[in-house]
Amino acid sequence: MDNKTKIREFVSRFVRGYTLGDGEDIFATGFVNSMFAMQLVQFVEQTFGIQVESEDLEIDNFRSIDAIAALVERKQGAAV
Repeated sequence: MDNKTKIREFVSRFVRGYTLGDGEDIFATGFVNSMFAMQLVQFVEQTFGIQVESEDLEIDNFRSIDAIAALVERKQGAAV
């Protein structure tokens, strides 16, 4: 399973009944809140084995499935 699929499956648990596009703003849908944001960071760290640093905690890094996947790829590439 690729990174986007894993992210999509996690996010879809919070936006039930709505098909979210990979580039669509997760927070603009109105389905998620600040608790979701904390869960999302924890999911990303645990699932992909990366450390989300303070400077990574910008909304643009988590705004869409595409943005989260790009953050994961950057962090995984930096760890090599």
